[in-house]
Amino acid sequence: MPPRRRPQFNQDNIEQQLQQIHLLDPSSSSENLEQLGPIIRQIHTNRQQDAYLRTLQALIDSKDAEIEKICGDNYQDFISSVSTLFTVKSYTHNLRDKIGTLDSSVSQVGRGLAEKKRALLQSKKTAANLDEAIDNLQASLRVLDVVDRVGEMVKEGKYWSALRSLEDIQSMPPTSLSQTPLFQHLLTSLPSLRGQIKDAVTASTKQWLLEIRNLTGQVGKLALDSMEYRTKRWRARRDKDPMLRLSRVGSAVETVTYEKIEYNILDNENLKVDFKPLYQSIHIYNTLDSLDELRKSYQADRKAQSDLILPTPLQLNSLLPLTEEITGFFIIESHVLNTTGSFRSEREVEELWDALVERLTQAVEYALKNEADPESYLRVKEVLMAFIMTLESYSYSTQSLHTFILRLFEKYATLLERQFSKRFKDIVLQDDYQPMHVEKPAEKEAVLKVVWLSKIEQDELTRASAPLNFPWSQSFYLSCEDIRNFVQRFYQFIEGVSQHHRNVDELLSKSLDAILSRHVAESYGERLAKTSTLSQVAQMITNLEHFEVACVELERSLTSLRSTQRGGTIRLTAAGSFGTTLTRALQRINALITSKLDDFFELSEYDWTPTTREDAPSMYLYELVNWLTTVVDSLVIKETYKDEAYRGAVTYIAQCLIEFLTDRNIPMMNENAISNILVDLDFLEDQFKSTGRSHLISVFTELRSTTSIVLEDKVAEYLVPALRQTSYSSIKPKRLQALLEKLAKYGASCRDASSREKGEKRRKETDAVGRLFPGENR
Repeated sequence: MPPRRRPQFNQDNIEQQLQQIHLLDPSSSSENLEQLGPIIRQIHTNRQQDAYLRTLQALIDSKDAEIEKICGDNYQDFISSVSTLFTVKSYTHNLRDKIGTLDSSVSQVGRGLAEKKRALLQSKKTAANLDEAIDNLQASLRVLDVVDRVGEMVKEGKYWSALRSLEDIQSMPPTSLSQTPLFQHLLTSLPSLRGQIKDAVTASTKQWLLEIRNLTGQVGKLALDSMEYRTKRWRARRDKDPMLRLSRVGSAVETVTYEKIEYNILDNENLKVDFKPLYQSIHIYNTLDSLDELRKSYQADRKAQSDLILPTPLQLNSLLPLTEEITGFFIIESHVLNTTGSFRSEREVEELWDALVERLTQAVEYALKNEADPESYLRVKEVLMAFIMTLESYSYSTQSLHTFILRLFEKYATLLERQFSKRFKDIVLQDDYQPMHVEKPAEKEAVLKVVWLSKIEQDELTRASAPLNFPWSQSFYLSCEDIRNFVQRFYQFIEGVSQHHRNVDELLSKSLDAILSRHVAESYGERLAKTSTLSQVAQMITNLEHFEVACVELERSLTSLRSTQRGGTIRLTAAGSFGTTLTRALQRINALITSKLDDFFELSEYDWTPTTREDAPSMYLYELVNWLTTVVDSLVIKETYKDEAYRGAVTYIAQCLIEFLTDRNIPMMNENAISNILVDLDFLEDQFKSTGRSHLISVFTELRSTTSIVLEDKVAEYLVPALRQTSYSSIKPKRLQALLEKLAKYGASCRDASSREKGEKRRKETDAVGRLFPGENR
């Protein structure tokens, strides 16, 4: 197979192709340089042909000889071939010239186009570089602007926006800017910028905490004022509805009612507490994965603030603003706990609460250490109760505070008892012990509402018309009034306290018993010892009787009151103390009467050895009986007490008369003196019988029996045991012996034989009586 021949291009073909080339197409935005490729390749091919032709020419020249030879052999063919060759040569020379011309032209055009292309490519490269540079510069400017805006946003407090901007920078899609040193530097500076945001947020949180601390007192004051309004509102409603009497503020019934008009302490017309800085800080720290750091810092700061709330030492007059601070502090903590999710834990808040409550109770206890006024304790209790009720509504545990108030209550009760004891002593000692007088019915009603009386006496005095003298004196009325005040102030302290009622009631019972027994009954006893006026003693007796009744009625009324308040039973034992003092008062009457009787007996002038017997009683007895009956009958006391006074007086008179007969200070006595004593005795018995008190003469039995056994000469019968036990049991041997001894001495002193004989007989009777009872001591 012959070799493939290359295509031949003549001058016309090349020119025709060049004419078809349009380097610049008006309808195209780019040069039409691609069409030059085939032509240039053709020109290159022609150049190769030219070289081939030259080589061929040389070959032809070298082969001319051979050709001529061959031509000689083949002349005709040769001629024909030569002719053809010359024709070809001619064409070849023409083609070469045209190719040379075309090559020069194409080379010139190509060089211009190449220069243009090179310039165009350089321009496009430069333009692309400029565009890229501009794009990078604009992107860098945008990033730098964002970075600059981050600083401004931090200054403006737009921390979240600043943090988002940094996140946007870090999360930018990869671009040519991403590989630049500037962008890499910005990326390395992002942690520092985040740290600046974090520091700014921390500073804003610190500033917010400082502002919150300054607002804490206002928050607490509004909360306490709201609780005070709530308490007054509930008391007014409770007073109108008896069914609500046992429900206190904070109970289920009251809470449901109050929820309808609940007042937002942290957001109202007077105060608005902005928690946005804290919420923002939590959000920022949470985004930065540093929430634990903020939590610890917040807890430390709040603990430091709570430590600064309590001053050292605490002044009682600063307790109210102090509780306002604490209340506001923990209301804010409650709000933070309920609105920040897991940022705050209940345990952390409880730790702050328990620590602060412990320090508060210690500070209050120390401040009250030397306080002697119970009103100070009451004011402290009122402040603490408002504090307790307010924070109970925010679900804080207040059991320790209730326990502390009960401890204060015990001290308060002691101080209250001490205060009232002095008042009661003053009341008892300053009373004139005259019946209390009222002029108007209103005054009478006011008194009857204060004192405690039996139902019968209460009805009688209610029906009585004014003006009126009450049976008691001023001290009974004032004591009842103060007891009511004491009870009111006693229960005023524990109002609203969640306490064990039994302990409180037991303490009230002990306090009332102490007041009534030690400070009223004993004060009456002291006054009795200093009182020598029978009418005043009698008034004391009446007062003491009413105190006995008042104890019973007071116990009943207090038990009834406490039962309506779910309390215990009140037990008072003070009535026994008044009974004992009443006995002392009766004894005091007897002592005063006997003292006066001593005065009368000192006026008596008995002749113990008279020669004759008297028919009339001694004169002093008239005055004695007249005084006794007048004084005792005028006493405003019960008849039983009067009868006891008479009995005591008569007993004392009998004692004095029998002592006259048996007293060793009287050495001797005759039977006439004994007869005169019996005359006085008869007079006394007649007088008492005439006043309707004949039962009193039984006290003279011993005196009459002792004198009769002597005057009737029945000593021998007395010596008989059977008769002595039946007929003479009231006679005391020692007294009989003493009387016989005095009669014996009188007989021995006489000069007549009969008297001396009788005296000897009395001596023997004396010895006989003494031998019967050698060891008896009467």
